[in-house]
Amino acid sequence: MAPGIVPTEDLEAILADAPWQALAGERLFITGGTGFFGSWLLQSMCAARLRYGLDLSATVLTRDPIAAAAGLALAPGHDFIQWHQGDLRTFTDPPGAFTHLLHIATPASTGFSETSSVDMLDILVEGTRRVLELARRAGVKRALLTSSGAVYGVQPPEMEQFEEDYLGCPDCLNPGTTYGEGKRLAEQLFALYAERHGLEAVVARCFAFLGPHLPLGGHFAAGNFIADALEGRPIQVRGDGRPLRSYMYPTDLVTWLVTMLVHGASGRAYNVGSDQALPLGDLARRVGSLSGVPVEILGAPDAGPAPRYVPSTERARTELGLTLKVCLEEALVRTLNWHRGNRTRE
Repeated sequence: MAPGIVPTEDLEAILADAPWQALAGERLFITGGTGFFGSWLLQSMCAARLRYGLDLSATVLTRDPIAAAAGLALAPGHDFIQWHQGDLRTFTDPPGAFTHLLHIATPASTGFSETSSVDMLDILVEGTRRVLELARRAGVKRALLTSSGAVYGVQPPEMEQFEEDYLGCPDCLNPGTTYGEGKRLAEQLFALYAERHGLEAVVARCFAFLGPHLPLGGHFAAGNFIADALEGRPIQVRGDGRPLRSYMYPTDLVTWLVTMLVHGASGRAYNVGSDQALPLGDLARRVGSLSGVPVEILGAPDAGPAPRYVPSTERARTELGLTLKVCLEEALVRTLNWHRGNRTRE
């Protein structure tokens, strides 16, 4: 398994479960094609095109087409993808018409938000508006926005899972909530363009994920735990280990996103993630058990309710027939094996 390549067993699952044939003959415009979501999506799309003989095409916006092409060069069948150079907020229109828009691009770094919240908000809002203007001019009929569970704000302690009709929101006077506020505005723009221009717009509110290509370190707790384990050092949990999270594996992620693009109801939001919650301390201990390293809980126990960030996925299950097929234990094993395999080849 070379870097940049989705494991074969994962591709097979995505090919079997996602409704790829519905995209035959379509032309897609995609933003965010070089990130975690985009890497999985584009490699899966390459495989689907070859497997099913689809004549779909994709144009992917990127600031660096050379680097983007190099990152996908190992995936068979990638030649159908065209790279369009430009910044999300200022790019010029690529030629021709498009049938579908996948707006995946997002400044996801917590550090970015803390140091330059105005720039983050500008990217989230003006970038989304720029992409929607292209969609309007290019005749796009269906569009999918990858939003975030951050739009709900802080999860009330008595609420086990966020449902899509929850009307809570981030604290707009807290600069630390810029990401969630920006995503809320991006969703509003999708709703406005759907109403005014007849665009079929679907929103995917994404939560937490775990799998190959997930950045190690940074603000992803799971990535930090795996990074510690791969280095053979104790896994450190910086808090008290009580916050509750849930994790979806990328095979399910891609299947859900493609299904929502094709079959999601216009003007509808769907949570994307796992509804199986566990404390971060337990996640660390599972990684430690699989890796043979100890776990250190650094924070003092807090007597208050444990913070939660967990979605309800009932809407996706009942309306779109989607299920979670990869359990957390299997996701951890596959992710650790992928990173270990790539490290031995470096």
